[in-house]
Amino acid sequence: MYLPSDSLIPDDKITKYLLKFRRKDDKSQYLARAGFTLANPDALKTALIQLIQTNPAIEDLTNEYGTFYRVEGELISSNQVPLSVVTIWLKRNLDHQFQFITLKPRKEK
Repeated sequence: MYLPSDSLIPDDKITKYLLKFRRKDDKSQYLARAGFTLANPDALKTALIQLIQTNPAIEDLTNEYGTFYRVEGELISSNQVPLSVVTIWLKRNLDHQFQFITLKPRKEK
């Protein structure tokens, strides 16, 4: 199954978490390798939508908020540098809308 292209990606998740430097669990430096920075947050949103349109979602766990899905693949930036990532999405019980939760670098097996 592929997630819908109208899945929600909260602005704050991009600008206040993923692209902002953090002392612990920082993801901004990894994303900056491909040119994803606070100067162009929409580029990361676009890459996330491309990711879910081209890679299948795998159902993970379910809790009181909904069902979580994992989508793995490569984020492609405008400078064509691929980043291998694992993304987590939630299909919310409340309204059945898919929402982006987080991403992390994918470790090769």
